[in-house]
This record gives sequence, structure tokens and C-alpha cells, in this order.
Amino acid sequence: MANKGDVIENPITGEKIVFIQTAKDTNGEILELDLFVRPGGFVAAEHIHPIQDEEFEVISGTLALYRNGEKTIGNKGFHTTVTAGTPHVWTNDGEDELHCRLKFKPALNWEQMFETMFGLARDGKSDKKGLPNILQIAVMGTHFKNHAWLASPPIPIQRTMFTVLRPIGKLMGYKAIYPEYTKDSNR
Repeated sequence: MANKGDVIENPITGEKIVFIQTAKDTNGEILELDLFVRPGGFVAAEHIHPIQDEEFEVISGTLALYRNGEKTIGNKGFHTTVTAGTPHVWTNDGEDELHCRLKFKPALNWEQMFETMFGLARDGKSDKKGLPNILQIAVMGTHFKNHAWLASPPIPIQRTMFTVLRPIGKLMGYKAIYPEYTKDSNR
């Protein structure tokens, strides 16, 4: 897993993460990171955190946050929390780099999720929206089920799809965590 100070980048979405506090630093309570996003950059998909709150604090730039389909623009000093269970997606809505401080509570093992998603993107294994193929998503989605679900289709349908597709994905060699992307190669 990532350590405090580690930096990872996603060339597709335009995100760069600098880890401030990791799960191991906070006994699993908080993952805190600085997120830098190039103009036009975005998070890969609208999603839902089933058991986590996600806090946003805009340090500089312009954040467009869509929560339950409603758009909010946040500039320097903007602070908000997306509560567990709330569909949301965001983009850099400005002409300058966006810098946000994010906190995930509880931390879970988001470091590995980010490392895996960004690694797949760097290796050309994601589409133009930053998402890997459906078999990869099924394997990861089952493993990281407490972290995030796509906002649609409904979660029960995703659970059923992933239950069916996960074994196929594993047979095809897909993994939830890849040693080449994360410092934790024990998985």
C-alpha cells in the first residue's frame, strides 16, 4: 500500500494524488490526500461509497461536484462532505489546475484501489473515461465492495453481474490488486 508522501498519476483522467495520511497512519480511520487535477480532468465515473464519507476542501482551482445530479461549483475555501450512499461525480471546471484536499472516513484500503485504477490507466488498460473493462471491474468490484459502486445500474444488479462475471475475469487473469501497481504484493 501507498505510504505518506507517495505520488501516483492517472494519465487518462488527469488526476495526481499525493498521500498525506494513509490507513496505517490513522489506524484505518482516515485516508487523507492532496488531489491535483489538470483542466478538463475528472473522476472516472459517477459512483457511490456505501459506508464512507468523502470530504472535499478546495485549495485552488474550480471543482464542479455533482451530487444526486445537482451541480455545485466550489472555489478556494469551499468545503463539503459527500455522505455515504450519495451518488456523486466531479470534474475540474476551471482553466487552472484543481487542488483539493480529500478525506475518506473510514479509510478502508483506498490506497490499493487508487494504485490499481491508476496503474491500469498508465498501462493502457482503461477506456477514455478511465474505466477498465467489465471483467476487470467485476473482479475489483467484488474485492472493493465496501469502497465504491457505480451509480448505475442499481447496486443489486451490479452485485449479481459481478458475481457471475468475477470467476470469468479471474480465469482470464484479472486481479483485484496487481503487485506491479501497489507496494503490497502479498495479494
